[in-house]
Amino acid sequence: MPQFRVVTDPDDPAVAPFRAIKERDLVGREGLFIAEGETVLRAFVRDAPERVVSLLIDPKRQDKLAQVFEGLPDETPVHFADQAVLDAIAGFHLHRGVLAVGRKPEPIAARDLLAGLPERAVVLVLCGIANHDNIGGIYRNAAAFGADAVVLDADCCDPLYRKAIRVSVGAVLSVPTARLERGEDIAQLLAATGFEGLALSPSASEILAHLKPAPRTAVLLGAEGPGLTPEVMARARTIGIPMANGFDSLNVATTSGIVLHHLRFAQG
Repeated sequence: MPQFRVVTDPDDPAVAPFRAIKERDLVGREGLFIAEGETVLRAFVRDAPERVVSLLIDPKRQDKLAQVFEGLPDETPVHFADQAVLDAIAGFHLHRGVLAVGRKPEPIAARDLLAGLPERAVVLVLCGIANHDNIGGIYRNAAAFGADAVVLDADCCDPLYRKAIRVSVGAVLSVPTARLERGEDIAQLLAATGFEGLALSPSASEILAHLKPAPRTAVLLGAEGPGLTPEVMARARTIGIPMANGFDSLNVATTSGIVLHHLRFAQG
């Protein structure tokens, strides 16, 4: 069982990793991250309990989380603090009453991740997506539709940022992820690992509804506005999603859900 203790002093050294959360979001946590909320905690303990470092919980939630505590490794510290103490530690009103410190996984090279996937696989390749809401929404869709992995380029934001984790409902903690080195050629990497790249474009002649995907498919998604670079588009198969009344764009997270849904059932 985990080690339960009560915290009454916001300056208690044992809860230092939880202190001033918003300020530390900006500077990083040296291989650690903060996860927030009961739903995210349940996903974290279910999918990666060995990476849970410690918890900080409102004692009012203790009974409701009993089953979650049973899934923690022995000796995991679980700190209980009343609302006023929680708020003083976090530096803002923590209405969810549940925080976890987690350890980031060891990084894996994108080539190794892709090469190790099954003969039939779907991955997302994200290029320049710096909005944490979009990153979180994309990961939520990736988990919901069974994407095998997500590959981020060097300009994507950190999916283990607190808000991205929350928006993903904890999916970023379980979907296999790799990050490209700056300047790494994604088209060359996909070709070398047997993936066909699909680039979404309003001007594409081929539409998603008619697409018969290759056994190994990589969906390339760019940031809203600039989208994918012409170089990436030129070396991928372009696919369109027809829209009504001349509308020509969708939110990138929404797009990921539509495409993954099609791929999930087109390959079924």
